[in-house]
Amino acid sequence: MSALKKDVVVLTGAGQLGMAIVRRMSYGNKIFVADWRLENAEAITKTLKEAGFDAVPVRVDISDKTSVLRLIEAAQNEGEISMFINAAGVSPSQAPIEQILKVDLYGTALLLEEFGRVIKQGGTGIAISSQSGHRMPALTAEEDRLLATTPTEELLGLEMLKPENIKDTLHAYQMAKRCNVKRVMAEAVKWGERGARINSISPGIIITPLALDEIYGPRGDFYKNMFAKSPAGRPGTADEVANVAELLLSERGAFITGADFLIDGGATASYFYGPLQPTA
Repeated sequence: MSALKKDVVVLTGAGQLGMAIVRRMSYGNKIFVADWRLENAEAITKTLKEAGFDAVPVRVDISDKTSVLRLIEAAQNEGEISMFINAAGVSPSQAPIEQILKVDLYGTALLLEEFGRVIKQGGTGIAISSQSGHRMPALTAEEDRLLATTPTEELLGLEMLKPENIKDTLHAYQMAKRCNVKRVMAEAVKWGERGARINSISPGIIITPLALDEIYGPRGDFYKNMFAKSPAGRPGTADEVANVAELLLSERGAFITGADFLIDGGATASYFYGPLQPTA
């Protein structure tokens, strides 16, 4: 029976971004679609199955180690995990400071570590981060090192991540996304011991339900102004992110690991050097 097992692709975060990447990369494989809300996973799974993919929905809480290990065990029962895509997270308008740090920061670190232990020889992974991590002022080299290398279970105990040192939910989100990129760099060294690669993508405003929450939320004018004053002059689409993910997850990206790719239509460039520069 083992010879009939397929390679397994695990997607955490059942949304438009993850689905676009999975559709591009996962034909012929078994796909585990995992999300905190089972109904989200079921909806994406239904779309994939109707398009001919072999997919199964699973509930997972990425901020709960036991839940993550159960997901890995279920996936391994079907075959070797050859590809991992993390698109899970909450936005500054969706959650309080503590939850953003627990899900976006700790949860991502946990996933990178645990999937790095089991990824197939030569496997690949992607973590979806955010342009927000690029917009925050630079941290010290020591702070970056702590975000990159502190044992996962000790991360939330770092002084800089204590809630009293976080200004607001946007600051929490920026810290989480900066941590995502630094963790990917550190984990790439460990993944490399298995001949595997892990990279991150930092999208700007991509039209997804999460982005629409922001655009129509209390910070909506900020986001509309951001893409209007970016070089591209528009938000992006999930398939444009999948274009880059396809490179990173395929053999064409064989020399790329531990890297972060900013896909924001130039919004960050405009923030530093163009009309989006914050005024004094």
